[in-house]
Amino acid sequence: MPKYAPVIGMEIHVELNTKSKMFCTCPNGYELPRSPNRNICPICLSHPGTLPTINHQAIEWTILIGLALDCQIARVSKFDRKNYFYPDLPKGYQISQYDQPLTYQGKLKIDDKEIDIIRIHLEEDTGKLIHTSEGTSVDLSRAGTPLIELVTGPSIESAQEAKKFCQTYQQILRYLEISEADMEKGQMRCEANVSLQEAGKFAIENGEVKSLSDYKLNPKVELKNINSFRALEKAIEFEIKRQGEALVSGEKLVQETRGWDDNKQETFTQRVKETAADYRYFPEPDLPPLEITEELINSLRANLPELPQAKWERFIKQYQLDQDSAEIIIADKYIADYAEKVISELVSWLSSLPDATNAEEIWAKEGKKIAKVVSNWLINRLFKYLNENKIKINDFKITPNQFAEFLTLVYQNKVNNLAAQEILEAMFTTGQNAKDIMTEKNLGQIDNSAELEAAVDKVIGDNPKVVEDFKSGKEAALKFLVGQTMAATRGKANPQTVNDILKKKLA
Repeated sequence: MPKYAPVIGMEIHVELNTKSKMFCTCPNGYELPRSPNRNICPICLSHPGTLPTINHQAIEWTILIGLALDCQIARVSKFDRKNYFYPDLPKGYQISQYDQPLTYQGKLKIDDKEIDIIRIHLEEDTGKLIHTSEGTSVDLSRAGTPLIELVTGPSIESAQEAKKFCQTYQQILRYLEISEADMEKGQMRCEANVSLQEAGKFAIENGEVKSLSDYKLNPKVELKNINSFRALEKAIEFEIKRQGEALVSGEKLVQETRGWDDNKQETFTQRVKETAADYRYFPEPDLPPLEITEELINSLRANLPELPQAKWERFIKQYQLDQDSAEIIIADKYIADYAEKVISELVSWLSSLPDATNAEEIWAKEGKKIAKVVSNWLINRLFKYLNENKIKINDFKITPNQFAEFLTLVYQNKVNNLAAQEILEAMFTTGQNAKDIMTEKNLGQIDNSAELEAAVDKVIGDNPKVVEDFKSGKEAALKFLVGQTMAATRGKANPQTVNDILKKKLA
């Protein structure tokens, strides 16, 4: 039986968050009122006598994402008409780019593999069909929104790799601040081209699957209607399984577009896939060719921010974070910026304490420990709070300086873990400083050894049976005594210190 290999390519559409639409002055469709067909004009609707004008911001942002993905930048580009009829396409054609895209021949590294990017071109979005029990209506408010389309080569080999590619691309778009790229809101739409080819009988050349010898290539299927990364992964996995079973049973496969039914967890036929010739492309007569200058390209390249991969590598090297923690923190640009400010502020707090050395010496000596404390509290507590309350870090009321002050108390063992959690919860709710909350709630850790030993002596005296159990080898008895001591001190003792004192006295 032949062995088949998955061959996957991605087509990813992303709406740009420019202030106005692509070819008119209507506000862009981001977060506009939900009333349908309000955000339109004669140009959107292609009324006779109207002419489009080019949104220069969209041009620059398309070049910017091309630079971020190591693409070649065209010095001369143009727009084309892509002709097809659909109810949400008011012109009867779409202004897109065909043979002279703005950017081409790029790559994006996923783990240790580079995925080829064939092109990233700029076009306008369509309107939207709204299906209800009463019928289907058309909302054209979205029509004309700037839309970039990224096309990869067929070099992706698994559903997991496709998912990781799309997630990384989304992350870069957000770092560049050119799109929110929210799949659930339709701002990012990922479509996968999937086929199975017999291993050893095909090759990928110049972004295309080529047959070796007289092998007849199997047709590809385009997957649509996907609104989450999880659904993308599931849809590709299902399609690989479906095509594999069809090939084994001798069923004929056809080139088609299939949708994804998230409820049934399966793909379904939508239509026979068109070819490029069906669209009858020709140059857009109402728009001039674009000349991209070296000055513009150099200016955009100079303004590229630090991208996720570079930030991840720097956080590991500079802050001595482990790879997983660094990956979680840099997933969001603003959270990464917040974390970096917290680390800087924490070092400043520690260097300002009595008998402390300067910040450079503190970091050289204890940098790894400091970064570990910061990452643990950010990942395990702060991120959980932000997610549960659906708050973005930019709207978070606790400043990096306040969070650093809180971590200073933790780092110095001024509060134990339970008290620290209580303080942080109060900070989330009130926005107060950590020291004020610690004082008001009397949560400071007991550092008076006589007071702590007295509490331990009382617990030992009140629990003779448990003491005998411990002496007879029952380790759980020690945990009980630690718990009783913690309760007696209202959680203000250091559990490890209590544990050590108990062992010493019971020995």
